[in-house]
Amino acid sequence: MPMRDDGRRPVDQISRDLGVTPDQFRTCFNNVNPAPQGSLPNPNQKQANKQYLLSCLQKSNPDISNDSLDTVMDRYRPGGSSAQ
Repeated sequence: MPMRDDGRRPVDQISRDLGVTPDQFRTCFNNVNPAPQGSLPNPNQKQANKQYLLSCLQKSNPDISNDSLDTVMDRYRPGGSSAQ
């Protein structure tokens, strides 16, 4: 199955910072449904995406915590944490 890649996210840097491979990140992110560009996700969508991504990534690196995931994703999110 081809993996969806969000061109706005630097997958190589995110995966390095999380201690996973780019393919592991892409596989986990493939089932995340980000809000369309220019809009904010609703709270339920945000929580479901985060829970899935965290759970999936922890299978590859159990040291990833909720806080470390937030820190890394905010670092590379267009607009930072205020854009989530």
